[in-house]
Amino acid sequence: MTAPESQLTPNTLAFIALSNEFCNAVENASQTERDDFITAMLRLLPRIYIAASDIPSDMLTDAFIDDALTEDYYDAMRRGVEQVMGEDDTYLDVFEEDMKYSDTPIAASISEGIADLFQVMYNYLETVRDAPNELITDATAAMREDFAQYWSRRLCNVLRAVNALRNA
Repeated sequence: MTAPESQLTPNTLAFIALSNEFCNAVENASQTERDDFITAMLRLLPRIYIAASDIPSDMLTDAFIDDALTEDYYDAMRRGVEQVMGEDDTYLDVFEEDMKYSDTPIAASISEGIADLFQVMYNYLETVRDAPNELITDATAAMREDFAQYWSRRLCNVLRAVNALRNA
């Protein structure tokens, strides 16, 4: 039995909820203790990965998600995470595309990776806020496509770096 077209799937609802929870955690990062922020990211990032992976790829449409996040707000979120992470914000990224052309390690930052993920989630949430179910379904399909092409790698890199801090 399938859900009526006008009804959102449980996967879509879960993805919206996780996106919202992630954005709230990032927006409040500067008021959060480092260990609490790391715990939140280690709890949220794998769940987001799974939820995005569970969005059916056959949903794909020509949907597009508009940019809603301003550069100033992005920078504020990045700085907030950077402040919380302190000296542990930078890590060596062995999966960086440029690494295969370099003899030296490529440095990346947790704060920039989390801000990039925040941008994806924020734009998605702004698109689906008060939108009809059809637009929400299309936006979720666009998120699945973007996940496969871009932000899944970013999420895994940040998760690996944050995990290393938890276990250090």
